[in-house]
Amino acid sequence: MAHDHLHDHQDRSRHHHDHTDVDWGEMAPMLESQAELFTPLYERALAWLGHKQTEPGLIVDAGSGPGVVSCLLADAFPGARVVAVDSAESLLERARTRAARLGVADRFDILAGELPGVLDALDYPPDLLWAGRSLHHLGDQRAAIAAFAARLAPGGTLALMEGGLPARFLPRDLGIGRPGLQARLDVLEEEWFARMRADLPGTVAETEDWPGLMAAAGLRHTGTRSFQLDLPAPTTDRARAYVTAVLSRLRDGFGDRLDATDRATLDRLLDPEDPASVHRRRDLFVLATHTVYTAERTVHPAERTG
Repeated sequence: MAHDHLHDHQDRSRHHHDHTDVDWGEMAPMLESQAELFTPLYERALAWLGHKQTEPGLIVDAGSGPGVVSCLLADAFPGARVVAVDSAESLLERARTRAARLGVADRFDILAGELPGVLDALDYPPDLLWAGRSLHHLGDQRAAIAAFAARLAPGGTLALMEGGLPARFLPRDLGIGRPGLQARLDVLEEEWFARMRADLPGTVAETEDWPGLMAAAGLRHTGTRSFQLDLPAPTTDRARAYVTAVLSRLRDGFGDRLDATDRATLDRLLDPEDPASVHRRRDLFVLATHTVYTAERTVHPAERTG
């Protein structure tokens, strides 16, 4: 299951449970660039994980996409072997190439298949299983967490990155159109997300109480923390490209559900020749928050050594 980080909700708009209609090879450069934009957020999250546990021997990145976070995991835990797991083989090949370029190929593997069943192919259980915004694309999230938990090594950690806050790029009053455009787009995205969840194979409605679901799977909740990406105005060219991609997807996906004023505003924001566009605005920023939940598999007496 490939994932990207278009925005607290926009990553949802690219995911689809039917992977046959997505050209991952074509999308890979964009996914990689956008994940790289969020690197400061991921680095802080992984540093927090590193302070909470001993050095893992095996780390699994469940839903790795092109491997940006997988390689950050390898960097954060230099003694660990990392396995990037995804259903899109073209993205996994990109992850393998990235690992070689960054000098971690000797302790980096890939595994292609659908979560969570593909994890049965691991040679041994992971000490850290990272699922970064991939769980909500599995129909039965309770069952998926239970499957993740069952595959952890004794004392191993499950880290879920889910939820957070909707990202913001623009002031409430843009100087064009009606104030509050992003808030109105959030409503459409939430409606889309509900439909996406409802259409997943084997979907089960579930309260998104991640610590509670981890506890139900027999894990001990060990922490919850949110991490922020703060790229203030005037922002970078990479951030502008990210915002352009997000707004373009929103315009394509929701344009017919917006009123004429909001459609016209989006069109102006996406027109490189318009002084009010995201290509030219000096008040453009990126502010995003993602939340990580961790839980540990308890070591039973029979599993203790020594």
